Amino acid sequence: MKRLYADIHRKIGGFDLNVLIDSDAARIGILGESGSGKSMTLKSIAGIEPVDSGHIEVEGRVLYDSSDRTDLKPQRRNVGYMFQNYALFPTMTVMKNVMAGLGKQTEENRNKVADMLRRFRMDGYEDKLPGELSGGQQQRVALARIMVTEPSLILLDEPFSALDSYLRDRMQVEMLEMLEDYKGQVVMVSHSRDELYRFSEELFIVSEGHIIRHGETKSVFREPGSAVAARLTGCKNFSAARTLNDHEVEATDWGVTLKLDREIPEDITCAGYRAHNFSPVWGERQENCIKFDLLRVDDLPFEKNYYIRTLDEDNPVCWFVQEEEQRVIEKCGLPDYLRIEEEHVLLF
Repeated sequence: MKRLYADIHRKIGGFDLNVLIDSDAARIGILGESGSGKSMTLKSIAGIEPVDSGHIEVEGRVLYDSSDRTDLKPQRRNVGYMFQNYALFPTMTVMKNVMAGLGKQTEENRNKVADMLRRFRMDGYEDKLPGELSGGQQQRVALARIMVTEPSLILLDEPFSALDSYLRDRMQVEMLEMLEDYKGQVVMVSHSRDELYRFSEELFIVSEGHIIRHGETKSVFREPGSAVAARLTGCKNFSAARTLNDHEVEATDWGVTLKLDREIPEDITCAGYRAHNFSPVWGERQENCIKFDLLRVDDLPFEKNYYIRTLDEDNPVCWFVQEEEQRVIEKCGLPDYLRIEEEHVLLF
């Protein structure tokens, strides 16, 4: 039975962590800003951080339960934990680093390690020290050390945070390939929405110690449910808003009344719109359009970011244009308006 259940409560000074994760997904993502409690959640599951109260269970096996004082030590939880810096022993060879996950250096364990190194394409590097390896090779060794113990659950704590963008992308793909045959669950925490969109089947968004949204990853991005969750999933444009009637909402900062086919709740206070979803309009103003009053443009390698004046001078609208659409703009000139498409409007 593949299932992670983690009901965790902990208070540290003025910070309260109160999270509930209940998932049978193979790949679980936890998204949040620095200090939101996402890494603390992971360390609590692993037994590295103490918990005040709650219940933690993996595949039906109880790791922690405050009601009967069950609290297994980290080495008895059968949970693999990968730290941000991989935590390899710098004076131990690759072989000994992976063997450290098993403890005793028996013939059976040596064969297990050799098989695991072959699987992760690290055979031939057995006698190398971590300092002699590339970042990608170090990651493979760290993952091999976890996998050789056959854990029920693998926890990845910001595994790509220290890498440059090229190496980060390459190693994300590599890690997904290495985990293809793993039958247990994997939980990865990150502040990068792109990493988790690529990695996770189910996503939990954490803010100030609480889960504010969870669900199938693509659904969470489509319908984040709150302005905070929308920001964390990459939405750049927000306006104060008020409902006028069942099908009209005024986005006051953008100076536009949006007419929508769907029914609009009465208690709307905020509208959101992602920067890539505007449609350029040349000529006469159409419905649900904002005037294109250019404030500035940032010319990036593979897209241009246009910033449009709004009624709120401190809150310009962002329009991010990729190469293909930019070629149309170069041919036709800057648009007169930007149209807001109903299917992309977020209301909170």
